[in-house]
Amino acid sequence: MNMHQIWTAAALALFVQSGAAFAEISLRTSNDPNPGLSSSFGSLMRAEKSTHGALSTAQKVALATGPQPTVGGAKAGTADIKYTTEWLLALPDPAAKSAGDAQWQCLKEALYFESRGETIKGQFAVAEVILNRAASPAYPNSVCGVIAQGNSKNCQFSYNCDGLPEVMFEDGAADIAGRIARVMLDGAPRTLTAGATHFHTHAVSPRWSNVFEQTASIGQHVFYRQ
Repeated sequence: MNMHQIWTAAALALFVQSGAAFAEISLRTSNDPNPGLSSSFGSLMRAEKSTHGALSTAQKVALATGPQPTVGGAKAGTADIKYTTEWLLALPDPAAKSAGDAQWQCLKEALYFESRGETIKGQFAVAEVILNRAASPAYPNSVCGVIAQGNSKNCQFSYNCDGLPEVMFEDGAADIAGRIARVMLDGAPRTLTAGATHFHTHAVSPRWSNVFEQTASIGQHVFYRQ
């Protein structure tokens, strides 16, 4: 059941169960409206409580949170994102929508060069780190700024310091990176790494890993929050 159907079903159920209360309001003829309104309001509230109690947990969550943002026709709610290749390939091709979008291109490249050997979930986790940095006042306020931060001796993302041109030779991996980038830039929730701003592979142990709080370990990467 989609969000519109949930809202509609809830509204219809409330209308049906509270119909007696609305009828009571329309038929009362007392010159003093207060007793009638109090009684009617009480009936309405009891009907609403009964309706709410009859809803499933998912319906209650939907009513509480309201409509969720969408990504390329698929909802970006936590329950809707599936960290699988199949789910990503079922989404519309992001290339046309993202033409001229520098932030998308930067994020796509970073995911390709930094994490294309990881699982889908691992690539999403790296995207979270980049977006968490862009949202933090401690870092540049754009994806491209975050990725380009540093110099030849201290690059934040190693592929910017290897002296090689950023050419994505693996078409399949580049396509997946672009799809993940689009999903994340369109507002998907960042829930895998608990606000991480750093990551490293299991093969290294940078100094800051002894200071920052470890938040997750996904695939070959360990994630930290500064």
